[in-house]
Amino acid sequence: MMQIEEINILDCVPFRDSPFKVKDDSDMEMLVDSIRKFGVMYPVMVRPTEDGIYEIVSGHRRIHACRKAGIETVPALIREMDRDEAIICLVDGNLHRDSLLPSEKAFAYRMKVEALSHQGRTSVQVGQMSSRSYVARSAGESESQIQRYIRLTYLIKPILDLVDEGRIALTPAVELSYLPQPVQQQISNIYEQMEITPSYSQSVQIRKLHESGHLTENRLNEIMYQPKANQKEYIRISSERFGKFLSRFRSREEMEDYVAKALDYYGRHLQKIRSDRDSR
Repeated sequence: MMQIEEINILDCVPFRDSPFKVKDDSDMEMLVDSIRKFGVMYPVMVRPTEDGIYEIVSGHRRIHACRKAGIETVPALIREMDRDEAIICLVDGNLHRDSLLPSEKAFAYRMKVEALSHQGRTSVQVGQMSSRSYVARSAGESESQIQRYIRLTYLIKPILDLVDEGRIALTPAVELSYLPQPVQQQISNIYEQMEITPSYSQSVQIRKLHESGHLTENRLNEIMYQPKANQKEYIRISSERFGKFLSRFRSREEMEDYVAKALDYYGRHLQKIRSDRDSR
């Protein structure tokens, strides 16, 4: 049974363990401006809870934008559903979004696969497919790619953050996901000290040594400190100092492009000042 009505956003809580992040970026500011001018164009979807409040299934960004815009109520499609049904709606309603982080896809795919399994969706019910195959088809991905993303959920947060930042690629990250957390933490510590990350071949080496029982801290250090032809150098930028300039960008590539253009512009500005001074 479903109905649409105006509900108070104070009565709405985020979906528990939602894999999707709500960011205060340039897209959010555009959404806030749109809601101020035109209101909420499409109802959010919520499910009532036993506590008399509503858990958001679809519309986290719209409700956050309403809060920022000072709007107290939102049109909502209220639907009775269990958690597994809600997870499937949540994931299907967000996977179309641009610029999803690898971690968002990873936990979304895992949650949907598990929800389908809990529902008892047998291979007959989904057309002779496993839950993972069913998710792969609905997401437009291969089943092996779905499995790779799901493996990312076994990474510790500092390493998963490096994947989201583009500092560790998907394939080496998958290899690292098979390592126990203490070993992953050692790799994270090495990154913190030296800002180096393992390549795919190094990740394979580390995993094989661990599985054979021959991985020691010294051997791990030897592998990690091997020079890599394609190892990139990174410069850390303080978010406290520069966040106000870069927060509107959605990806690391956009930030890098902005910084590079700003430095080029400032360099030409200084060159012009020197030229003007020398010509006097």
